[in-house]
Amino acid sequence: MVGSVRVPLNSSDFSSFLLQAQSSKARIVGLANAGLDTTNSIKQASEFGIVASGQKLAGLLMTLAEVHGLGLQAAQGLVLTEGFYWDVNDKSRNLGERFLKRTGRMPNMIQAGTYSATLSYLKAVKAAGTKDPDAVAKKLKELPVDDDFAQGGKVLENGRMVHDMYLFEVKKPSESKKPWDYYKLLATVPGDKAFFTAKESGCPLTK
Repeated sequence: MVGSVRVPLNSSDFSSFLLQAQSSKARIVGLANAGLDTTNSIKQASEFGIVASGQKLAGLLMTLAEVHGLGLQAAQGLVLTEGFYWDVNDKSRNLGERFLKRTGRMPNMIQAGTYSATLSYLKAVKAAGTKDPDAVAKKLKELPVDDDFAQGGKVLENGRMVHDMYLFEVKKPSESKKPWDYYKLLATVPGDKAFFTAKESGCPLTK
């Protein structure tokens, strides 16, 4: 860490903070904000040539939807993590194509995760033979999560669903070969490395 700076929420001008980050010569500039604040930061970083000069941006809370809104010209080179990307494997592509036909957009990790959570709940109700909350919760923690969102996932005693996370880099416009072809996979982080264990979480339900 070579430095940090606190920025105001809901600001339209991040220029002074970005210029500080640029002058720090840090290899990576982490953006610990979200929503419009992040997208505005990335747009202004592009205008200042921060990525073009060799520094990388890392979005700590970004999804495919924000990258799509920014466009590859502004977002290229951005490093981010998501729990789902439609073009990772055959199962994710299956979900992505089905979602695209219905909505005209590819799903991000929040949309795909919501689908998975609903499907897991329905599977647990079926396996329990009842909608009783305690019985369903027990089944949720027994059944593996294996669907188009996650393979080999599991629900811990504290209710946390553990699954692989992915480190991506946003492609340059010249690298994108088709619509929604936005990410290069840099690394896969196994679920047991990406999340705290139930014991580490400190949740009293794990006692």
